[in-house]
Amino acid sequence: MASDPIPVVFVHGLWMHASSWQPWTELFASRGYIPIAPGWPGDGETAEATRENPDKLNGVGLAEVARHYRTVVEALPTLPILVGHSFGGLIAQKLLGDGLARGAVAIAPAQFKGVLRLPLDQVRSVMPILRNPLLRNKTWTHTPESYHHTFANAISREESDRIFDAHTIPAPARPLFQAALANVAVGSPAKIDTRTARGPLLLVAGGADRMTPESIVASQYNIQRRNTGATEYSVLPDRGHSLAADDGWREVADLTLDFLERHDLGAEKG
Repeated sequence: MASDPIPVVFVHGLWMHASSWQPWTELFASRGYIPIAPGWPGDGETAEATRENPDKLNGVGLAEVARHYRTVVEALPTLPILVGHSFGGLIAQKLLGDGLARGAVAIAPAQFKGVLRLPLDQVRSVMPILRNPLLRNKTWTHTPESYHHTFANAISREESDRIFDAHTIPAPARPLFQAALANVAVGSPAKIDTRTARGPLLLVAGGADRMTPESIVASQYNIQRRNTGATEYSVLPDRGHSLAADDGWREVADLTLDFLERHDLGAEKG
């Protein structure tokens, strides 16, 4: 009897609409998985619709996002694989640690509680938001210039503008404040369980990333590798934070598929 196909839930991060996962979902479907890419609570069906109603994302924080994706996962017929980018990578690790996935891939994941590094590039990238506490429960939107400088710095301005026009959306600022204060906040929603036995985890870093610098991802790996579950770490030296959505996305996707296959999470293993 054939096994049920494995669902793969794609979790986007700040400033990117779920539509940015379309090349990934098409590739994973062709490999026999069942891919789904739900938006965050408050996202519209399209990037344009989200831009038109940014207030729906006001006050959305990590707890609300984690709860939203928990509901998505629990409605599936079988445990999924999670693939998350940026804050989506943090959420993927959180749900994996809670036993809600059979494996996960975190691409340039935002730091969780316990990561102490604070690289200057990251400080410069998020300071326009964090220095304004009035934004805590509001949304913040990149300009094409700021997007290219901090998010898509490793690609051409032309390609950056193309991604910006197609997929960027206003993002709630609250997750950034929560991550910034995670190590001093009791009960921080950025805390994840890194000790309970879990499935395989791959962390991917971009060597030119300014939003989540390589050292941040390496610190997460150094914590996660203490787990009994398989933990792997890969660095793509010349890639920035847009690595999952720019023209080099296939390199990251193939890395992901290879990891899943090697850990018996290939589609035919369901």
